[in-house]
Amino acid sequence: MKIALAQINFHIGNFEYNKEKIVSAIKKAESEKVDLVVFSEFSVCGYPPQDLLDYRDFVNKCEETVNEIASYCTSVAAIVGSPRINHHAKGKRLFNSGFFLNEGKVEYLQDKTLLPTYDIFDEYRYFEPNKNFNIIEFKGQKIALTICEDLWDDQPADSEFGKNKLYHVSPMEELKKFNPDLLINIAASPFAYTRIWGKKNIFIRKAKQYNLPVINVNQVGAQTELIFEGGSLAVHPTGTIARELKWFGEDFDIIDTEELSKKPDTNTTHDQENVIARIHDALILGIKDFFRKLDFSKATLGLSGGIDSAVALVLAQRALGAENLKVLLMPSKYSSDSSVDDSEKLAKNLNVDYEIISINNIVNSFDEALNPLFKDLPNDVTEENIQARVRGTLLMALSNKEGHILLNTSNKSESAVGYATLYGDMNGAISILGDVYKTDVYRLAEYINSAKEIIPENILKKAPSAELRPDQKDSDSLPEYEILDKILFDFIEIQKPVEEIIDNHQDPEIVKKIIQMVNINEYKRFQAPPVLRISSKAFGSGRRMPLVAKYME
Repeated sequence: MKIALAQINFHIGNFEYNKEKIVSAIKKAESEKVDLVVFSEFSVCGYPPQDLLDYRDFVNKCEETVNEIASYCTSVAAIVGSPRINHHAKGKRLFNSGFFLNEGKVEYLQDKTLLPTYDIFDEYRYFEPNKNFNIIEFKGQKIALTICEDLWDDQPADSEFGKNKLYHVSPMEELKKFNPDLLINIAASPFAYTRIWGKKNIFIRKAKQYNLPVINVNQVGAQTELIFEGGSLAVHPTGTIARELKWFGEDFDIIDTEELSKKPDTNTTHDQENVIARIHDALILGIKDFFRKLDFSKATLGLSGGIDSAVALVLAQRALGAENLKVLLMPSKYSSDSSVDDSEKLAKNLNVDYEIISINNIVNSFDEALNPLFKDLPNDVTEENIQARVRGTLLMALSNKEGHILLNTSNKSESAVGYATLYGDMNGAISILGDVYKTDVYRLAEYINSAKEIIPENILKKAPSAELRPDQKDSDSLPEYEILDKILFDFIEIQKPVEEIIDNHQDPEIVKKIIQMVNINEYKRFQAPPVLRISSKAFGSGRRMPLVAKYME
């Protein structure tokens, strides 16, 4: 049996667009004499639709579109994903379902059993878990259909406090009773650089455990902060990866089940992944789809001469094109000449339009207006924040006047400890680097410069500084980023106890100070723009902390 893996970038709620993409793939499969074409989880409406699922007309449109797609499945079968109404008297209103379409109709349904309700996932909010199991019989093959998490019943936990066994039931243990010949998994599993091989190993492990070929079709594309890498797989029963589709791009590939029944000579994928390259490509896709799916085209950001804005500008230029960017250089009396020179050189290297607006007179006008109120009080962070907010106001003015959407350039390290100014450098419609630690921002810059110098070398070499007071350096108020980022990773991603972090990093005062800064700045992050997610624990919807808690101080 010839099976096509159709890895498509869907758009949430854009039914006509999604249907057109699906039907086009079905017709292509038909022309290639394919028997079955497989699409990703929620392919009909896009994932995650969130509270659109509370609207009856949205769900009705999903079911209507499924039936319309089925009418094209006359000489080729298809598997698509969509919500459907739970018609039983009890339980949640909906199921998350896989539809097997054949002979012009819906021939089989499989509902999702394991509903993730952790991190960014909130599926039990909407869906009733499946309790009935069966298989698809097609072309002399018995197919076990699972939906994403249904194969993740024994996934390793991210945190030390987590459990390896989140669920009481294993869908494959139920499905294996039917002696299937093939396992198909449709998924909408977002990218996380911490899970690249962990995710692959799920399919490798299941193939070996059940001695079955495994086909996984994953969603590709970005939906606001979530980035889906694609990377769909066909895995031999020995656990060898027979086929891997493109990462961060649409793809279409055909595999014959006979090929999966023969042991391949070699694994088609490399054992090592270039994690920084994956992060780079993920962020570009995230920017591109945020603009494309919201019908935006042009962007701006503040170019400071620092590493964060430099990397952000390169990513934006690669995602949107230089012709769609206009950036502002906004030096103050504390800005070094090299910062302006480096920023100009970078903009010219990228062929990006830029303007220079000195903020000195504007900041002076604030100082004069506030002088009667502040009297003889010494300068402090107040005056520093005024500079950041002046810059934020200028960028928002450009955004309003010319329709250039403002990109936020703060990194995860700064966001974690509150080293950012509300209504200033925290402005923006989307945060590009908000899930990238400072040390990884430098690695991204090195990767960008690997072929030739794009980001001026001086930007990579100079000490990080906000340049808001004379001779200021980030290390005046923070430990070196190599130390800071290790503490933050242990606390945020791994969720280690404070005492254990102290044992690992030895200086209790630094550890306690950093954790206190993370906790007391939660209110700032609550007001921050959405963050492009590239880790397993990004700030935003996947990390829900109380703003007013008194804990771990």
